[in-house]
Amino acid sequence: MATTARVNAPTRASLPTSTPTTERAPGHVAAHSAAHSAAAKLQREDDLNRHTSAQIAATLNLLNDGLVPHRRVVHAGDFIYQAGECFGNLHILHSGFVKVVNLSADGREQVVGLKFRGDWLGFDGIAAGQYSCDAVAMDTGEVWVFKYADLLIACLETPLLLTRLHEAMSREIAHDRDSLMSVCTLPAEARVAEFLRYWAQSLAMRGLRTDHITLRMTRAEIGNYLGMTLETVSRALSKLARDKVIAFDGKGRREVHIPDVAALAALVTSVRCCVAGGTVIQ
Repeated sequence: MATTARVNAPTRASLPTSTPTTERAPGHVAAHSAAHSAAAKLQREDDLNRHTSAQIAATLNLLNDGLVPHRRVVHAGDFIYQAGECFGNLHILHSGFVKVVNLSADGREQVVGLKFRGDWLGFDGIAAGQYSCDAVAMDTGEVWVFKYADLLIACLETPLLLTRLHEAMSREIAHDRDSLMSVCTLPAEARVAEFLRYWAQSLAMRGLRTDHITLRMTRAEIGNYLGMTLETVSRALSKLARDKVIAFDGKGRREVHIPDVAALAALVTSVRCCVAGGTVIQ
């Protein structure tokens, strides 16, 4: 008997299958990349803040161990030194806030610097042998005072201390340059935003909260520092508040809530890009 071969029809299970591929839309990929980049930037800034805070603490410990600082408690309005005084000491701010004020030939005061914990005071007196500015406390704090001659001897014995001193001088030079660029190139709103960003960043680098800051300066002093009138400062702050970049806590309007410091930085960066591209910002 002849046999008939039976051919089984292919079943659904025996058919070759292909793994479906999911392609992400270009917009989704770009958004994911931007989010990843922003997160990485925030992490770098956080790492930098922690490193700076630890370095400030280490420098203060180094000074306290290698020298015997004269600890001076100051209150708002107290002079740490005044223009014209003979130079003999350098100072480092252990706590509190200090403004540096230059007196022009016609008697006008100009705020030229702001100092936070770990910042040095008095470098301006080294070359001429006398201080060229006033250093004035903006609230209660503590200043450590060192005789300059003793500090030089300690630097010879401890090279790390000399490195920290040079780093402080370098940071001051760089910040003075950045401040000048802001005054020369940024419009009013961006200048005020940069001022708030710098204040918040300075606090972050000292391990302090940045979402809520107390301005230790009047509107007139801020305007003096930024090269604008009191009215212009007030208008710029109000504009930032209307745009939800900042908010005011309390009636005195010195308590400033900053929900996102990165938004302040982004605002300043965008304006800088427009200025660099030749766009006029009103």
